[in-house]
Amino acid sequence: MSNTLLDGSDKENIEANESILSPTDSEFPTDFGKVDSFFDPSIRVRLVPTRRLWWAIAAGIPITGFAAATGQSWFLWFYNGFFLVLALMSSRLGASGKNLRFRRRMDAVLSVRARNRIRVEIENEEDIALHGRIRDEIPSSFAAEGNEAPFHVNPGRAFSFDYFLMPPERGEYSFRATFLRIQCPLGLVERQLELNTEQPVKVYPNLLALREFQLLNQQGRLREAGIRKSRMRGAGTEFESLRDYAQGDDFRKIDWKATARRGKPIVREYEVEKNQAVVLCIDCGRHMMSEINGVRKLDLVLNAVLMLIQSALSAGDNVGLLAYGTDVIRYIPPKKGHRQLGILLNAMFNLVAEPIESDSVRAFAYLSSRHKRRSLIVNFTAVEDLDRAKEVLTSFGNLSKGNISLLGNIADPRFRELLKQVPDTEEKLFSYASAHYLTDERRQATSLLKSAGMNVLDSEPQDLATDLVNFYLYVKSRGKL
Repeated sequence: MSNTLLDGSDKENIEANESILSPTDSEFPTDFGKVDSFFDPSIRVRLVPTRRLWWAIAAGIPITGFAAATGQSWFLWFYNGFFLVLALMSSRLGASGKNLRFRRRMDAVLSVRARNRIRVEIENEEDIALHGRIRDEIPSSFAAEGNEAPFHVNPGRAFSFDYFLMPPERGEYSFRATFLRIQCPLGLVERQLELNTEQPVKVYPNLLALREFQLLNQQGRLREAGIRKSRMRGAGTEFESLRDYAQGDDFRKIDWKATARRGKPIVREYEVEKNQAVVLCIDCGRHMMSEINGVRKLDLVLNAVLMLIQSALSAGDNVGLLAYGTDVIRYIPPKKGHRQLGILLNAMFNLVAEPIESDSVRAFAYLSSRHKRRSLIVNFTAVEDLDRAKEVLTSFGNLSKGNISLLGNIADPRFRELLKQVPDTEEKLFSYASAHYLTDERRQATSLLKSAGMNVLDSEPQDLATDLVNFYLYVKSRGKL
């Protein structure tokens, strides 16, 4: 893994660092953009015999026997040659495919382990109608639903179909080609076209879930996603306006001077402070390599932090990133705005967990030397026992002074399921005892961290994103930043 340090104090500006942010990806609009690619592709053509031709040849087997018995071999050559000439003539009469245009539409970036919609379109500029089958060749490790389909398209018209693509891992990949099998007259052969439609594509954490979160937020339905908005109170808020008192308002919000002037109870309205800072620290070492239901913890974290990033940026706060292993891998200074979302996504999409011991002491010393402002600092790593908890306190605990520190720890739901079962075999009893022991170790580690003044989220994968956002909203509503 390459170590790329990005710091506002460095001479190289982040926008110029092509290893993190390419010019075409510097802006991410609300829907993350669309790729609408036209190809006038080079074509490789070959003829493919159809089942009809093979049946015609098979029908000549009795003729072969007759010719062998009578010595009339010329009739066999005539029969086979006749169908060969027909096949060649039908291929000549079929469409050449040279006047086809190919189009592929999809999101600018794909989401890992999600059903990404891909739209394929072919435009027929030939003089005759085309019909056959089309297959879009996807990256080799991807799974697809419906990337092969029959088609019929008249001259001057277009044909399109949708299919779904499911990338198993984040990273950079490429579509390989597109194949069309066009039926020729008489149906003896098909003209197979290999279109050069190679196209690079990037796979990011699950942006489709983030898009759903944004939609729920716009519709005021975040409670359906488990997001609870806390009522704002106490310090750390900015005065916004005055309004009449309503039943249920906190008496501490009453403005007594305004009440005396107007002769009725008046309360102060506050808005949550903006321009505060959230720093996400992500461990990319061996502790994040373990898997839950076949997905590495690092990937679960990257999917979960998207909602936190979007929530903080939407609230006008600054969000930064620190990814670390044996050294600092990526550092994005906290900034605000929609452009920062694109920068963070480009910095996260190709992070990988490696079988190395992370140097968290060095990483947080690096962060302390470059970021002095009071912030919400979230450290995502794995803490399974007391020894690991003590290591985290040694490195991350110092940041609790002057900041709000939060440890994001992912729990395996299989332990909860094992503890619910009644063991009735020796194997199940061993699994039950192991789950009980490991759960107790984890509970002790969490207690140690909390007793040292650190906030801890010990969440299962499906709850981590909402727990993060709820904690952030709680901190904001209480004015702790």
